[in-house]
Amino acid sequence: MLSRHAYVGGLVVTDVDAERAERLARAIGATAAPSSDEVFAWGVDAVVIASATASHADLLVRAARAGLPVFCEKPIAVDLPGTLRALRAVGAAGTPLQIGFMRRFDAGYTTARATVRAGRLGRLHTVRTVTSDREPPPAAYLPLSGGLFRDCLVHDVDMVRWVTGREVVDVYAAGSDRGDAAFREADDVETAAALLTLDDGTLVTSTATRRNGAGYDVRMELAGELDQLVVGLDDRTPVTSAEPQGPPAAPRPWTGFLERFAPAYEAELDAFVRFARGERDNPCDGRQALEALRVAEACERSRRERRPVRLAEVPGLDGP
Repeated sequence: MLSRHAYVGGLVVTDVDAERAERLARAIGATAAPSSDEVFAWGVDAVVIASATASHADLLVRAARAGLPVFCEKPIAVDLPGTLRALRAVGAAGTPLQIGFMRRFDAGYTTARATVRAGRLGRLHTVRTVTSDREPPPAAYLPLSGGLFRDCLVHDVDMVRWVTGREVVDVYAAGSDRGDAAFREADDVETAAALLTLDDGTLVTSTATRRNGAGYDVRMELAGELDQLVVGLDDRTPVTSAEPQGPPAAPRPWTGFLERFAPAYEAELDAFVRFARGERDNPCDGRQALEALRVAEACERSRRERRPVRLAEVPGLDGP
């Protein structure tokens, strides 16, 4: 998308796999740099970080200290302490930072937010979210992912906050590792569920799984006193009705997040270009990403300790 953007005059790409960077550069008419050192030495106007999670924080801090606007795919770091250190460094540098939570640019979630904020559902009492991958990521990725709550369910948390405008005050979460042994070996779970309580008393149930044979399924259901609304329900949603008069199974169910959210990914990068140019406000700053991570962190703590966890127990930029 960036290679086609009217405001992008040129791209420099790099990767730990130099041959892959060369192939991509040839395909999109960009310049391949041997490493990130050359990217910063050659001089660029902004930086997009879409590398392995473990490298995000260092690259982010480096770009910020160079005074460059930064787009960084979530997460900022592999854990909460690393995230806090990176955000403090960015704050000290005073440089613009946009975090990549692409669902903020999806048409369905955008409509849901406007509907809720306008009061058309009435008093919101129940929210349900679902994120189900069709198949697990490579086993080697699992120990580096941060776990199902931080890597996957954090998107649902961000949408709960963004759509409703409310904050999570406490969580109770559980997980199951009945699937591949790789999850147990990575001290992770394949399937998880969480009950979140918002600051106005609204209850949220969030589920996530790494293996859903029917297809990639991402939904959000919002129920109020006046009406209900569903995000992610269309002719490609991988669900089959058990009712005789129910809709048929999707002939082409969604296969993964890159396909399902392709327009949202393009829209968020367009927003970054315009944000870097000073033409629009930041659609998702570091603090927004941190608050979603704090909830995911609380869920992981709840799963491990088998108890409710209040958000006040999880430190933020302003302390515990």
